[in-house]
Amino acid sequence: MYFEGIYTPVVTPFKADYTVDYDAYAMHVQYLLDSGVQGLMIGGTTGEYYVESHAERVELLKIARQICGDKLQIIFGTGSLNPLESIKLAEDGAKYQADVILISTPPYSLPTQKELAEHALTIDRAANLPAMLYNYPDRMGVNMEAEFFDRIADCSNICSIKESSGDINRLHMLINDYPNIQVACGMDDQALEFFAWGAKSWVCAGSNFLPQEHKALYQACVVDNDFAKGRRIMAEMMPLMHVLEQGGKFIQSVKHGVTLDGRVGGEVRKPLLGLDDAEKEAMAQVVAQLKENIANIVAEG
Repeated sequence: MYFEGIYTPVVTPFKADYTVDYDAYAMHVQYLLDSGVQGLMIGGTTGEYYVESHAERVELLKIARQICGDKLQIIFGTGSLNPLESIKLAEDGAKYQADVILISTPPYSLPTQKELAEHALTIDRAANLPAMLYNYPDRMGVNMEAEFFDRIADCSNICSIKESSGDINRLHMLINDYPNIQVACGMDDQALEFFAWGAKSWVCAGSNFLPQEHKALYQACVVDNDFAKGRRIMAEMMPLMHVLEQGGKFIQSVKHGVTLDGRVGGEVRKPLLGLDDAEKEAMAQVVAQLKENIANIVAEG
């Protein structure tokens, strides 16, 4: 399994009563399919998997598969506080035709590297599908370290990692020491650095509402190897990256971006709260300026 291009971690729209708005979700998935992204991640952090039931998560996968057919790669998240639930999710990922499972560290339990490796291999056996690892220590509490990679080295299914630590030294380690594992950028404000080091895939939440602009950066850096143009595009993206990665309201901002783009981003489930009016206005201004400036750069050729 090869990962190349833009992968969207899909938001889950919730209604005012916090039930899933499956109709809005289906319309959003269709939009992403039509936009030309290369894959979808269902049940990732951006999708608020941690406040969703097993049944809801599986239903979201089923809807995405039905809409996309075989036109997009679909990555299905198996993350859970309870490893037994992750096993069930992995089994259902295989049952309902996910192409790839996403394997993350169980949050809060702080496993050792040996325990984490055994967990990942157990999830892999439950699905027997290609697997993308998900390293996000700020949320999970534990990094996937060299010992972990050495322990899972013989597992041919584990072929990629979404690296979201924010530590650029980990990117160097992964690229240089573990070349058999494809590295996907999972930290939006470091996309340029990931591409410079040879990453060919980007799991980017902003592509929920700005897929063409994210594709433009990918095209410049990965396809055209034009990092001068890539730096110009990234510079225009940085105000948005600041809102998303340093603003403290990542998911709320992504969902509002979807709403600004004319679809239903929906509510966030608690404990999160939505953006206030000032934050919405600031987000709208950032997005409008970004779109105009990147369009001008792309038009220059």
